[in-house]
Amino acid sequence: MTSTETAVRNGVDTATLFATLDAVKADPDIAKFRFRATNSWLNGTHNQSTIHGFHGAKQEMTHREPFTFDADHPPVLVWSDHGPTPVEYLLHALAACLTAGIANVAAARGVTLTEVSSTVEGDIDLLGILGLSDQVRNGYQQIRASFTLRGDDPAKLRSVVEQSRRRSAVFDVVTNGVPVSIDVDAG
Repeated sequence: MTSTETAVRNGVDTATLFATLDAVKADPDIAKFRFRATNSWLNGTHNQSTIHGFHGAKQEMTHREPFTFDADHPPVLVWSDHGPTPVEYLLHALAACLTAGIANVAAARGVTLTEVSSTVEGDIDLLGILGLSDQVRNGYQQIRASFTLRGDDPAKLRSVVEQSRRRSAVFDVVTNGVPVSIDVDAG
């Protein structure tokens, strides 16, 4: 086995992962990041977000290229289905964050993965969003995530998922909430 094979597990460069952990331990300020998305309304409920720049590791940075995401509502919710609904993006964000965490945790622990897949579902009652009931919340009433993992023994795989859940930024935001401020420049 070559050193390249041992330094990469499940597609994760473990040498870089551990070097990053050591760098953050030595200088905790490099762990402070500010991510951003810009959004523009297009028509009806169709809008588009662009994600490109962010601040991290004490500097302004950009992704290799801008990423754009359309959001809309399907015809049953009165529009043209140019993209997933915003609440579907939330499900994607939760699944993606947990999956990325699973890959990193497994690599750090020396656990081999051969398959990771998930289904994340959320239940919403539109009576809240439509303003037809003050007794129904606007957001998800419940979210369920179901993972299928294959690789090392099941106990190790379950432990990896649990650690990913404990360290997931999106899981934290969804389950604990976060203060959100909204500024408006209307003219």
